[in-house]
Amino acid sequence: MNVLGIETSCDETAASVVGPSGVRSDVVYTQTIHQEYLGVVPELASRAHADKIVAVARAALDQAGIDRPDAVAATAGPGLIGAVLVGLSFAKSLAMGWDVPFVGVNHLEGHLLSPLLEDPAPTFPFLGLVVSGGHTTLYLARDIGDYETLAMTVDDAAGEAYDKVARVMGLGYPGGPVVDRLAKDGDPTAVPLPRPKTKTGDWSFSGLKTAVRHAVKNQGHAPGPDLAASFQQAVVDVLMRRVLQASRETGVRTFALSGGVAANSQLRADFSAHPDLDVYLPPRSRCTDNGAMIANVGRLRLLRGQRDGMDTSARPSWQPGAR
Repeated sequence: MNVLGIETSCDETAASVVGPSGVRSDVVYTQTIHQEYLGVVPELASRAHADKIVAVARAALDQAGIDRPDAVAATAGPGLIGAVLVGLSFAKSLAMGWDVPFVGVNHLEGHLLSPLLEDPAPTFPFLGLVVSGGHTTLYLARDIGDYETLAMTVDDAAGEAYDKVARVMGLGYPGGPVVDRLAKDGDPTAVPLPRPKTKTGDWSFSGLKTAVRHAVKNQGHAPGPDLAASFQQAVVDVLMRRVLQASRETGVRTFALSGGVAANSQLRADFSAHPDLDVYLPPRSRCTDNGAMIANVGRLRLLRGQRDGMDTSARPSWQPGAR
């Protein structure tokens, strides 16, 4: 079964075909219009999706060497509601026109299960950390559709904290890649920064962001490599601490990292090197939003008999596993 996956939850317009042998095509158009605003503007994102979605989907089919898929899957949430509606409406119209099955996919489930596209792939149960600009959540994945939330951020997501710190440091947007590059030349112990924790075991990144601002304005630390490295190490440390705690509590050593921040070099290096975890990392090309992760989940659910109707609606706060 070849499944066309459509993803438009934020600022990537993406389409992919996934079949029995894996990913047959993966096309992503990243919107650049938001850079001057130092963040994603929802209305502009929706318009850009509408402009690009037909060309992106056609390119995915051409790369896969097929005229039509056996089924269509699309992100139905969570995400920017207007942006989600563009891809969801387009995907449903394709399914109707081709008279093929349709499935609405949870964007976070797409990230969570994206390591299953790789070889080797993790097996259930595994701990899955989805860390991005909008989400930072740790799941215990027992099976497809069976997920328990173990920890989540109570304020800023990790990627959001990167963007805000980059703004404080005058580095532009998006902040994650530029902070990561700058940190490679810095000393992660040079600037003392907190490792925030909450009583519930969830994450909080707003205090760390404020500490960086204080270090620049009141302590005179230059917004350069040392500050970038110190901030980045603090983020990695707090994520690592909670994952290791969850591993001890659940007895699950298998760990999969996903989401946009999963492309971060320090995060990948520290988790990969930890002796107490069996770590699975998706390639950087599949860390950011992409159609392959949506087609993958759609295909897995279709093979289990799921079919969704044309009345499937966008769900901006949809949690993985909920139907």
